[in-house]
Amino acid sequence: MLTPTWNAPANIGALSTTRTGGSSVAPFASLNLGLHVGDDEQAVLANRDHLAQYLPQPPVWLNQVHSADVVVVDARFTAELINADALYTQLQNRPLAIMTADCLPVLLTSTCGTEVAAIHGGWRGLNLGIIANTLAHFNAPAEQVIAWLGPAIGAQKFEVGAEVKMTFCEQSLTHAAAFTALSNGKYLADIYAIARHQLNQLGVKHISGGEYCTVSQPEQFFSYRRDGQTGRMASLIWRK
Repeated sequence: MLTPTWNAPANIGALSTTRTGGSSVAPFASLNLGLHVGDDEQAVLANRDHLAQYLPQPPVWLNQVHSADVVVVDARFTAELINADALYTQLQNRPLAIMTADCLPVLLTSTCGTEVAAIHGGWRGLNLGIIANTLAHFNAPAEQVIAWLGPAIGAQKFEVGAEVKMTFCEQSLTHAAAFTALSNGKYLADIYAIARHQLNQLGVKHISGGEYCTVSQPEQFFSYRRDGQTGRMASLIWRK
């Protein structure tokens, strides 16, 4: 398990799983938490039971669809699997979970620790405004929100087409700095830089994380781009 290094309040719990310490076998070895990837269901459930040891209660999961939709987890929330890509709550002891295997997990908390969120930041979701949509649910102003960027594909491994760069630069020309041109007409995209830029533009100044590369660290992380069929990690946050 990875514990974020950030200045979150003492009442905030957060962690990000790695691929080690679970029950799944190759190509899902071993702590795969995704039920949707073709792994043995009993192995995944055993892995989720293992994860539960670190949590106050089972987490809220989503059916992630690369959207900009946010689910508010409140007293009326039911545990059905919802199509969305971010979770927000003010409830205590209600872990929010985002699964990834190259996409960027973003965890948010207010500086006073009264509200938290978890975001699945694929490039499509980032382009659609998933971060802005999530921050819109916060009562705290953006200046009083802290962000942590979890394990994602690194800037030297995320090759994209020119159309991806264009869609981001149509939003803001300053996004161009996150793209490096290659000789084949494609670009290397820095998803961490894109997220940091968007957070900064929205007023979030306290941003940590972003030091991992899921593709380049196969012993530690699952990577869809590297392996194709593979498992999923989870990044979670909750109020104690």
